[in-house]
This record gives sequence, C-alpha cells and structure tokens, in this order.
Amino acid sequence: MTETLQAHTGVTVTPLTGNIGAVIGGVDAGAALGDETIAAVRAALLRYKVVFLRDQDLDYAEQTAFASRFGKLTLGHPIYDAPEGRPNLREMDSKQGTRANHWHTDLTFIERPPAFAFLHSKVIPPVGGDTVWANAATAYASMPAELRDFADRLRIVHSNDCDFTDDTVIERGAYISTPYEAEHPAVRVHPETGERSLLLGGFARRVVGYAPQASRDLIRMMQEYLTKPEHTVRWQWRVGDIAIWDNQSTAHYAIYDYGNQYRRGERVTVVAPTPVGVDGRPSAALRGDTSAYSTGRD
Repeated sequence: MTETLQAHTGVTVTPLTGNIGAVIGGVDAGAALGDETIAAVRAALLRYKVVFLRDQDLDYAEQTAFASRFGKLTLGHPIYDAPEGRPNLREMDSKQGTRANHWHTDLTFIERPPAFAFLHSKVIPPVGGDTVWANAATAYASMPAELRDFADRLRIVHSNDCDFTDDTVIERGAYISTPYEAEHPAVRVHPETGERSLLLGGFARRVVGYAPQASRDLIRMMQEYLTKPEHTVRWQWRVGDIAIWDNQSTAHYAIYDYGNQYRRGERVTVVAPTPVGVDGRPSAALRGDTSAYSTGRD
C-alpha cells in the first residue's frame, strides 16, 4: 500500500516489508527541494530505517547537496583517501576490492559512526549484487525480556581488524595498517526516536569483561536475532537508485554473488552524535583518532 505524506509535497511512501524498507516516490534528489519535502523523507527514513529512490541522475555536487539537507557531512572515510576534489565521497568500487560482504553497521570501529548514509548506484552487475538491511530496533524488541535487560548492560569493543573475503587481502592490508578501536554499548538509544537497537556487526570483536570464547558466543547469540529474515529487506539495485539508511538503527550486508562482474556506487554520510547506551554512558574511542572524519573537517 502506498501512502502519501503531506499531499502538497507529492512525496509517496510504499513499504517493502512489515518491519523495514520503503520506496520513496515523488522526489527528485537533484532538485531544489523544500523543507517540507526533506522533512517527509526524513520521517520515512526514521520509520522504515532504509528508503530507496529510483531513477536519480546525480553528480557529486547534487548528491552532497541533497545529503547535506539531513545534516553536516562527514569526510569520505576515516581510512581511505577520497577522490581528488570530492572530499565527502567514498567510492564503493569492486575493482578496488570494496566488498562489504559481512553483516555490519558502517564504521563502528570509530567513536562516532555516521548517522545516515546515501549510496548512489552507478554501475551494477548483470545479475546479483543485491544488498540486505536489517532493522536493529525490531531485532532488539524481539529478544526475550531477560536477554534485553542483560544486553542493556553490555559494552562491546569494535575494531577495523575484521574479516574479509580471500580476494580482498590487498585492501585488508590498507584497512588495518592503522588500528582503530571503539567501545560501544551493545544497545544504543536513538538520538531522535528514543528507540533501543542492537549495535553489533562484523566489527564487533569482544564483550568487555568477558573471556574471548564467551565474548564470541554472546555476540553470535545477539547477532542471530539481528539477522533473522523477518527483520530484513533485500534490495535489487538498478543504476540511478539511491539507498538512504539510518546507520543508527540498522546493519547491512552487500551480497558478493556476482563473481568478477563490475559493481560501483558512491556514498556520502552524515555526522552523528556519539552513541549512548541505556545507562546514558557514551561510546569511547580506544585506539586511533578519527575526529576529523566524524566532524567533517578537511
């Protein structure tokens, strides 16, 4: 069922599942959009966690102008250099070994992961290459009350020393050449909605206060709730699509099922406040300084 948000804006929202994902219609991201249109898109994003806009022909200036309506932009990436003249851009290019084929929330190995991500599809393989997102808030809500109460008190260390596929060994070397670690609450409170959601993913390495095996078991147990199919939506890309996701309440997985075919997208992200746990305690950086990235400073 398609819903029209604020009829005079022309923005339509078509949910894709009962828990996560919607297609936004009536929005030209390259146009000069009014505040009410941006507010309608933001409301849909907060509600559905990830939203999709079809047939968007944007250049870098237009993409950054659109994304900046949702907040100040971060730099392109805390580790990799941005393309010349495009400081806010992260190129997701399969020729460069950029394949995020593990469940993760973006950049949780830093103290302030981005709030929102805007990924514009430029080249897609003839088959495969879908992306799956999970709703970390409904996953948390689905856990037994005793487990939620337990998770509310946990802290987890996230690191950029994470798992990659065998054919991304070269990129892995660059990725971990400078170590980054951050300690986050296992359950974070959303700064806008107040929802509680799981903060996990492939960068999560150990639970504070627990031995290595117990840490792995705890993370795996909670991750199983996060990745249950009922909490997910799968998107089949077309060139020109924009996916916008709330990085504060989702995890995602870019499926690497397209072999050596070419896949490329361009991502920009929005600055977020430091995550805060149920007890009000914020995340903390343990290793590495990413303050320039997180504040958008050149």
